[in-house]
Amino acid sequence: MSFFIRDVEIGGARPFYLLGPCALESEEFAWEMARGIAGICRRLGVPFVYKASYDKANRTSSSSFRGPGVKEGCRILGEIGKGLGVAVMTDVHTAEEACIAAEHVDLLQVPAFLCRQTDLLEACARSGRPVNIKKGQFLAPWDAGPLADKMRRFGCERFMLCERGVSFGYNNLVADMRSLYWMRELGAPVVFDATHSVQRPGGLGETTGGDGELAPLLASAAMAVGVDGVFMEVHKDPAHALSDSSTQLPLERLEETLARLEAIHHAIAASK
Repeated sequence: MSFFIRDVEIGGARPFYLLGPCALESEEFAWEMARGIAGICRRLGVPFVYKASYDKANRTSSSSFRGPGVKEGCRILGEIGKGLGVAVMTDVHTAEEACIAAEHVDLLQVPAFLCRQTDLLEACARSGRPVNIKKGQFLAPWDAGPLADKMRRFGCERFMLCERGVSFGYNNLVADMRSLYWMRELGAPVVFDATHSVQRPGGLGETTGGDGELAPLLASAAMAVGVDGVFMEVHKDPAHALSDSSTQLPLERLEETLARLEAIHHAIAASK
């Protein structure tokens, strides 16, 4: 089953991309990143949805930057969507936030740690917006089946499942490419989250570390296995990002990375 988010087809013949910075660090920054990413995607002719978070609610430390909050953040994203003519997405953490965000953004995202929260899934399902559900790091691929069942029970068919790695011992995640196949068997479009899959949660003590240089490699592997979309957090200066500084893809590397992923997709499609 396929569906559209504005002019972006989800679950169709070609992959789409969820791209943007981890956090809304400022309104100016959000616009700058959106313009930069949109320009690259236009040059390559690839469909994308702009992503940013108004509240990083699960930071390791209570003193870490979180964001502008749901009302201000969604206002910014809504204006970017209208101003640039692009689809926009953000995370929601409560049923109330889902209702607020749905008035401004095109796609809601359920964070991995909240993926089993039935009230949140129901609010997202009934919002009228498509939903991207991140599979928790604590779940097996087939455990995403009940998540899909909940969405359908609540009357939502426009949703996708997102793989972002599975916990492997302490402070480490592993991306099991087999999960992409198994999750697609559940009958929903599947997204691979390349940058969160290379995190080392809490690995730096009060912050999360990671192996950001591996994200393009894992994205390439996912594209070769077969996936409907790729999620990558992108930042103009990851070293100075206010969140996920170890794993975000530098904006200057986005074009080459997307070109490689598109080449892999075309090669696989031509071989069928």
